[in-house]
Amino acid sequence: MTGAIITPDTPVAGAVSFTIRSDQNVAPISRFIYGNNFHDFAAAHPKNLTLSRLGGNRWTAYNWETNASNAGTDWYNQNDGYLSNSNTPGAAVTPSITTAHANNAAMLITVPIAGYVAADKSGGGDVNQSGSNYLATRFKQSLPKKGSALSLTPSTTDAYVYQDEFVNFIDKSFPGARSDATRTIFYSLDNEPDLWASTHPRIRGDASGSAGNKATYAEMVQRSSLYADAIKSVVPQAIVFGPVNYGWQGMVTLQDAPDAAGRDFITYYLQQMSAAHTSAGKRLLDVLDVHWYSEATNAAGTRITNDATGSDASLNAARMQAPRSLWDAGYTEQSWIGQWNGAIRLIPRLREKIAASYPGTRLSISEYNHGGSQHISGGIAQADTLGIFGREGVFAASFWSLTGSNDSFAWGAFEMFRNYDGVNGSFGDTSIAASTTNVADSSVYASVDAGSADRMVLVVINKTASSQTAALRIWHTRRFARAKVFQLTAASSVPQAAGTITLTQINAFQYAMPAYSVSTLVLEP
Repeated sequence: MTGAIITPDTPVAGAVSFTIRSDQNVAPISRFIYGNNFHDFAAAHPKNLTLSRLGGNRWTAYNWETNASNAGTDWYNQNDGYLSNSNTPGAAVTPSITTAHANNAAMLITVPIAGYVAADKSGGGDVNQSGSNYLATRFKQSLPKKGSALSLTPSTTDAYVYQDEFVNFIDKSFPGARSDATRTIFYSLDNEPDLWASTHPRIRGDASGSAGNKATYAEMVQRSSLYADAIKSVVPQAIVFGPVNYGWQGMVTLQDAPDAAGRDFITYYLQQMSAAHTSAGKRLLDVLDVHWYSEATNAAGTRITNDATGSDASLNAARMQAPRSLWDAGYTEQSWIGQWNGAIRLIPRLREKIAASYPGTRLSISEYNHGGSQHISGGIAQADTLGIFGREGVFAASFWSLTGSNDSFAWGAFEMFRNYDGVNGSFGDTSIAASTTNVADSSVYASVDAGSADRMVLVVINKTASSQTAALRIWHTRRFARAKVFQLTAASSVPQAAGTITLTQINAFQYAMPAYSVSTLVLEP
């Protein structure tokens, strides 16, 4: 920000104090953190999201040539046409990309790398009923490169599906995505390989379902390198995400991989992908991608993600604290992870591994959920999470619904950042320093717009059952005259305008945060 920083007045003390400084901790906020898996852009809420992802177990065995797929143990290990009954190549993917781009959003596409994809849409239950050779009769080999001319009308009579040909099809179908930094296409190296042995036992050659053929450290580096190279052989500037671990134990041991040998998987993976970069003469992995479904529990040991409706007050209380595990070195959640590892501080932990083993790699959390999405506690946790992603420099993130339908307060939280006024009013694109005197009871996030000092947007959170007065002091190059207020409370899952505060002091004021609430404050001269 140009101009001299104005020292603010001192407001009357509140229950908490928020300090905002536009001259400290200034960093861009990636627009791709406001994402949702399979986002429905035509839905009433949430509006103005920036990323949609086509991912999950269905896509590990997706055959782009015919749109056949197999969700593994999620659905009877059955081949079918769930993703699309059309036999037009890529028909399960292209409509979603078209819609995302029409809504000024990016798309994250899953590229299968497990080695086999569904060969038919015959249904009928478990493919192992076809006999011991089901891999040959019910699947096709999925290979990274074709080794010959790529076609937009692939052969469906051979035994192979080529992933460079899939990427070529997407690239040729959406040529503008290469140069459009907003409406772009990212590529993900499959989905949760640490769980393939249990989620996709048939692809792993296990007809009985004993989950005995686990992915290994060496295999994941080999597959990641081969398929990432295949992607970039078609689209050199493609941004590739991997390894898409399912959670903590996947990040640490690849879910007890046979060759773990006491080594931290993420560290190993980054080191080896760095070595692959050197060998290939180009970066193959651009974004370290993981999933995070909070393991935090209440005192009774019930996991917070098990309740969407907010019917358990102790789960609600644990849920509103759980986002602190994403960053806070002073917070240890009640969970099996916290019990054995202390403070999780997931994002700083992963960024430290990146810095040590493969600098320049970005960070994504392409699936996450804290539960309570139909309750204000879930809205608070979701808003807190979005604020953390922006402040901590996450590159991309996409929410995963655990309800399949009603996530009303989670959607309200998204809109406190992306549609607080009903006309796409949004948090700024640049994060600045913001702190609270009580991190257990409150959170504060602050933003400005790059190139303009005339607007500042704050998101402030009250995690308590009673109204709290916050005393705000803002160090900035402009004097603000007013703060427009928008609120998310238990009364409504849709953000509500709540008037305007006139600032009578220099960049200082009090704000009464409603009980259990998220407030967006838009400061203007």
